[in-house]
Amino acid sequence: MKNLSLDLIAHSLFFLSVFSANKLLASDLKIGSKSPQVSAINQDGAEVDLGKEAAKGYTLVYFYPKADTPGCTAQACSIRDHFDVLTKKDVKVYGVSSDKVKAQLDFKEKYRLPFDLLADTDKKVIKAFGVSSMMGFSSRQAFLIKDGVIVWIDRKASTKEQADDVLKFLEANS
Repeated sequence: MKNLSLDLIAHSLFFLSVFSANKLLASDLKIGSKSPQVSAINQDGAEVDLGKEAAKGYTLVYFYPKADTPGCTAQACSIRDHFDVLTKKDVKVYGVSSDKVKAQLDFKEKYRLPFDLLADTDKKVIKAFGVSSMMGFSSRQAFLIKDGVIVWIDRKASTKEQADDVLKFLEANS
């Protein structure tokens, strides 16, 4: 019984330390930081260079834990439902999770998402943006980039209000 308790404590401390380390990493990017220069594969298997995409105009990069789960679907559909308004404001959108390409494609097709979903299976994008993660799943966060510089960060991104939060920032800063 003592060994089981010690194992449980050891595992708990390990996960806590990993989560805490990721939380510290999350503070690296701030408003005014340059956008990370990183690439990932989209739902169609094509490489997307986020550094290049974010260099001109507005780019929203939002992170979600897992494709086709309730909260992640609500977040994606929030952006989908406001996509016309976002594109009129010249905002490019990229959703990022550690899901595989096929899962991203299925998610995009099922909910008719009009923007790219990046399959960050090696977690390069998640790490580059300093997004905290636990057990392989990224936390829900969003970054708005203008001309290669981060102008807005949402470390606890909303599910149903994601697009509204971005639009409020754009309205207040236009």
